[in-house]
Amino acid sequence: MTHRFISVLTGAALAALIFLSGIAQAQTPNPLRVGVRGGADELIWEVVAQEAKKANLNVDVVVIAATVAPNEALNNGDLEANSFQHIPFLRDQITRRGYKLAIVGETYISPLGIYTKKPYKSLADLPPGAKVGVPNDPSNQTRALVVLRDAGLITLRDSFDPFNSTASLDDVTSNPRKLDLTEIASAVLARSLQDLDVAGIPNSYAYEAGLIATRDGIGIEKKENNPYVNVLVVREADKGAPWAKELLKAYHSEAVRKFIQEKFQGSVVPAF
Repeated sequence: MTHRFISVLTGAALAALIFLSGIAQAQTPNPLRVGVRGGADELIWEVVAQEAKKANLNVDVVVIAATVAPNEALNNGDLEANSFQHIPFLRDQITRRGYKLAIVGETYISPLGIYTKKPYKSLADLPPGAKVGVPNDPSNQTRALVVLRDAGLITLRDSFDPFNSTASLDDVTSNPRKLDLTEIASAVLARSLQDLDVAGIPNSYAYEAGLIATRDGIGIEKKENNPYVNVLVVREADKGAPWAKELLKAYHSEAVRKFIQEKFQGSVVPAF
């Protein structure tokens, strides 16, 4: 009698498992539409899509034109995921527009570097009064100031948290070497290097000038615990979906890591 009860219960449990598995499979969108911007993201996601096939995910990489908002498209259900932004940008979009979006995981970072045309080998070599160019926009100025802080050249207000706020020159609480911190538009920082001791230049503008942070920078922002790492994003309701986890797993594959490292030679750095 007891044996029969266990058999019936086991059969019922197995049927339930098969039923739930069928629901999970039915809920996996086909295809999975992932919104990206052209350039690095488009190239990387072509490789991710191939890796995702190993988990039976059919990924449709949708290149979003500049006039279309990828977060709006995702929030409205026109995409299942997007991959183009860092955490502060997403946070601002959620705050301002009320999007119900969530981060699945990190993808890569395009690191901001500190560059020079002087014979300095590291930020420790900067002399007192050195002229330091920093971007004049809030997010990139924050990134440059954090690099200088991490190098021990300045300190920032105790309450500063890059995950929740930006930092400006007004937030510099100590500057022992009396560095001349000068705000300059990001687009012209590379061209201004000859008039500066060093400059913190965002990746896109540095790359246009033939500079790569991991190769040419005497200072580079860290990828660990950095809100400016790019992220894979889905709707809040899908954050725990099996397909979302498999999609991130495909991105975090060795094939994708190798492609990023070989293709971009340090201008884009895997964050996994």
